[in-house]
Amino acid sequence: MAEEFYTNGVEEAPQGRGGQRFRGRGGPGGGRKFIRKPKMCAFCVEKNSRIDYKQADVLHRYVTERGKIRPRRQTGMCAKHQRRMAMAIKRARHLALLPYSTSPVR
Repeated sequence: MAEEFYTNGVEEAPQGRGGQRFRGRGGPGGGRKFIRKPKMCAFCVEKNSRIDYKQADVLHRYVTERGKIRPRRQTGMCAKHQRRMAMAIKRARHLALLPYSTSPVR
């Protein structure tokens, strides 16, 4: 009986990449199992929304603070919309609607 421990009905889950899954009482989350839900492409879900280079406020969400285009694994976009987003960001940069990069920190 000394070897038994309470698992709260949670099966043993392998430690995910970047700490995506937790189990037991000692880890982050307090014994709750956390599995990240799959990201859905916001432009596939909303059929009416379009990717336009003139919408700098929409494009700004898909650019890092250093000025780099965010990858698909961070944004959750499908390949088709990621290509269109990259093209729109490049067009907006060319027309000075978005910065190419931030000012250097000294």
